[in-house]
Amino acid sequence: MDRFLFPDDLIAAEQQWHATYRALAVPRPRHVTELRRRLLLLSVRIHWHPFWSTPEGWSPAARVELRRMTAGARKADAA
Repeated sequence: MDRFLFPDDLIAAEQQWHATYRALAVPRPRHVTELRRRLLLLSVRIHWHPFWSTPEGWSPAARVELRRMTAGARKADAA
């Protein structure tokens, strides 16, 4: 599988997105509006990050790889 050199801020934003999503997924989450706004803000940051404008970022595999990388952190949190 190809390896991509993602910028640290993009990785951090994706990790924060997953953490925010998990916080919204719990039964009866607190501060729902704040969490939804944060999720939207992070979604915009990730979607419009300059990395996606580079030749390396044009590949759909790059987005999949970013999700896969951050999902590994998610699985570690659950363990």
